[in-house]
Amino acid sequence: MLDKLKEIERKYSILEERLQQPEVYADPALFRTLSKEQKDLAPLVDAYREYRKRLADREEALSLLGDPDLKDLAREEVDRAAADISRLEEKLRVLLLPKDPNDGKNVIVEIRGGAGGEEAALFAHSLYRMYGMYADSRGWTTEIANVNETELGGIKEISFLIEGSGAWSRLKYESGVHRVQRVPETESGGRIHTSTVTVAVLPEMEEVEFQIDPNDLKIDTFRSSGAGGQHINKTESAIRITHLPTGTVVECQDERSQYKNKDRAMKILISRLYDAEVQRQNAAYAAERKSQVGTGDRSERIRTYNFPQGRVTDHRIGLTLYKLDQILNGDLDEIIDALTMADQAARLESQT
Repeated sequence: MLDKLKEIERKYSILEERLQQPEVYADPALFRTLSKEQKDLAPLVDAYREYRKRLADREEALSLLGDPDLKDLAREEVDRAAADISRLEEKLRVLLLPKDPNDGKNVIVEIRGGAGGEEAALFAHSLYRMYGMYADSRGWTTEIANVNETELGGIKEISFLIEGSGAWSRLKYESGVHRVQRVPETESGGRIHTSTVTVAVLPEMEEVEFQIDPNDLKIDTFRSSGAGGQHINKTESAIRITHLPTGTVVECQDERSQYKNKDRAMKILISRLYDAEVQRQNAAYAAERKSQVGTGDRSERIRTYNFPQGRVTDHRIGLTLYKLDQILNGDLDEIIDALTMADQAARLESQT
């Protein structure tokens, strides 16, 4: 590990020198590329330099243990340095884990009501609201691409884009089946009903990253419409794209412009096809994987929202929080942080 860290620090120093060269500064594209590379290495280099400093501090303190006047202070410093060194070693191991190449991407979130009819559709709307509020709290933007609403204000299915730094890195653990347990307003007997909603989170991919043969696409235009005939668009600006080899169908009708709808639909299609390919490639690995955060399978039940008890339980890591209202209002960081740490721990264990 130390040899690798030394090489990374050397690379970081070279980047610092290059960024100060006039010819690099005069080339905006090259300057951006090198700056990003340096920025990505900075947390690791900073931790490594702090680690080396604490090693030196411990050695200096150990050399003073023989001095009767300083041995008590030296012993305290040895203990503090040892604790810092242990903490920094763990931090460095985590920082050295292979990075997810999609972590910096925007995400496409698709939510569909499952078992439970209208109750599932109402909870799908609650999850859409939850992710929207979480996005707002992080300064991200949300754009609906397509939504199929019910008469009672529920959502049968919705696709929306979340744009912002780190969106994929924070939301990639949300894919799976979300279960809700509560008494529906229409339930006169007070019985608790269980409904499910499926969430799929996909990294937004560009055409240059995932090629599609135009001959494999069937593109239709139609007039967009909302629940109960609301929001009817008098022009055929809505777009439906069918990927013929896989039968994948994407619709986008939220924008007034046909061009914008087509662009958004293509991005969703590309992201879905990319995700399907990743799922296929990882199928054998996922079956053997022992990661605590699960396989990301869309059919895997990942979380239960229990209204009578006011609790949310994430089944992948056994985490239960009695803060249902806060979570549904977008307070997701505690769950996401725990899932991130569990994933890191599992990956560290797989390397030993």
